[in-house]
Amino acid sequence: MTFPQAVRALEPKSQTAKIIAWVYTAILTVMVVAQLFAFEDFVPLFHDMAFPGGDGTGSLLAGLIVFGEIFAIPFLLRMALSPLMRWFSLVLGLLVPLAWLFVSCWLQGHSGTTATAGILGVKVTISASTQLVVSLVLLVVAIVADYGLWPVRKK
Repeated sequence: MTFPQAVRALEPKSQTAKIIAWVYTAILTVMVVAQLFAFEDFVPLFHDMAFPGGDGTGSLLAGLIVFGEIFAIPFLLRMALSPLMRWFSLVLGLLVPLAWLFVSCWLQGHSGTTATAGILGVKVTISASTQLVVSLVLLVVAIVADYGLWPVRKK
């Protein structure tokens, strides 16, 4: 039986892509630290958003978003990873802004349910419309970073 081996990441397509990945990593780090700083209040914030499926869906979404933010970072930092983990981290880097975009759109349709939209946890108040714009910008940054660090090169 062979175990997956960590391999070094390929060189980025450009120095700009590397810098964008670092910036995206810094943003994700700030977000996850802010969310985990008061995680005991972060999960009930998602309960207040009244997602279909009740509190269970809110708890699951809150946990998955934080999980995604943490595990998106290894790909962006070009750490030595197994190929499967590299792809998993790449996909999570794209899913995180999509999840926040979903939450923002949900809050736009169900206004008045929460005091803050949650992208920076519960300590920093951000409106749903501001979070919508931030989520779109993060999605563009994630796409550019993933394209620049794409783990497969043509021969």
